Amino acid sequence: MILIYRVLTTLIYPILIILIYYRKFIRKEDAKRFKEKIFVSNFRPINKNKSKLVWFHAASIGELKSIIPIISQINKNRKFKFLVTTTTLSSGNLAKIELKKFQNVEHRYFPLDVDFLIDKFLYLWKPDKIFLVDSEIWPNLIFKTKKYKIPIALINARLTSKSFSKWMFFPSTAKKIFSTFNVFICSNTETKNYLKKLNLKNVYFKGNIKFADQINIGGKKSINKNFLDKKKFWFAASTHKDENIFCLETHLNLKEKYKNILTIIAPRHLERSKEIENLSKKLGLNVQILSKNEKILKDKEIVIINYFGALNNYYKSAKSVFIGKSMIKSLKNEGGQNPIEAAKLGCKIYHGPFVYNFKDIYNILKKNNISKEIKNSNDLSKNLVQDLKSLKKLNKKTSKSFYNLGQKTLNDTMILVKKFLGNKYE
Repeated sequence: MILIYRVLTTLIYPILIILIYYRKFIRKEDAKRFKEKIFVSNFRPINKNKSKLVWFHAASIGELKSIIPIISQINKNRKFKFLVTTTTLSSGNLAKIELKKFQNVEHRYFPLDVDFLIDKFLYLWKPDKIFLVDSEIWPNLIFKTKKYKIPIALINARLTSKSFSKWMFFPSTAKKIFSTFNVFICSNTETKNYLKKLNLKNVYFKGNIKFADQINIGGKKSINKNFLDKKKFWFAASTHKDENIFCLETHLNLKEKYKNILTIIAPRHLERSKEIENLSKKLGLNVQILSKNEKILKDKEIVIINYFGALNNYYKSAKSVFIGKSMIKSLKNEGGQNPIEAAKLGCKIYHGPFVYNFKDIYNILKKNNISKEIKNSNDLSKNLVQDLKSLKKLNKKTSKSFYNLGQKTLNDTMILVKKFLGNKYE
């Protein structure tokens, strides 16, 4: 099976090039850097000198944010260079913001898992250690680490019942791939149990490192903070296409009770901003697409956030938040977006029934009365009406408890990370 995968990925490489160019055309790839995924000439390796290079591959936004505290911890007492690769356009844009605080971190887009591309990438970059994050299992990359004798770890490892069942169609192949890893640091006990069924060694669970995400509670005040502190509003974060009308219906319901209610929507994919604007206008709603450092106009009913890195500023002001990718039944096996930041910043969180990707986290939030599942726009509206009677946020002790949980998870995880890095990194 491994040989078949290697041959197939090589054969379809020309088709994948066309696909990447098409995605660039429809603005789903970085217009300037998309070639990093498909051409060796765009790998642009750095000169390591005597420094050790640690490579983290984090596909999208959540995975990228989860490794920032780990890189910060490693950087405290050691001198390294880091390579961080991501896959999505949104994570690449966030990397420009999050990684600029480090002088020794390089960002690139992850190359296609084609045999000769991966071989050349490893040869040119020469990483000393590799961390794959979450569920990033790329066979060609994993097996090439054997050729170059590079230790590899899967951090915040996540296997769903669906993905594990697929791997079990080819049990011998699965065992070969997963046995290549030197250590697994799991995000939940479910994943740990699945990996144990493969009789793998060095499998640990210390908590989900997404809890360790460092949030700047203070920092520079948002240009709209004073306005929002005096305004009745709610915030819909990381919404997906089929949830936009749901949010607007909720707004119309709230408008019957609060004439001047403001709904702020931050779509997961910014290219949908215009689509939400058109939907709002069709419903007769006064709408504004908000760019960075732009003030919210007083007469607006719907505000659509159209820039990266905005969520935390609105979590700081919002009392009630709906987290998207949770109302779409077709995504029931991959639903949910990360609610941890909103929880740490004292928000009451609402979500739909489809939160499979974060079910363990939502279980903790639910037990602490921080999150609540809603069924439809009417259900959400009724809850928001109660919340809007007061401008107070959640108890600060609750937010503090999640900060402490994050610190413990980070500390426990770092023990394993340092062990993997080895004595020569002391």
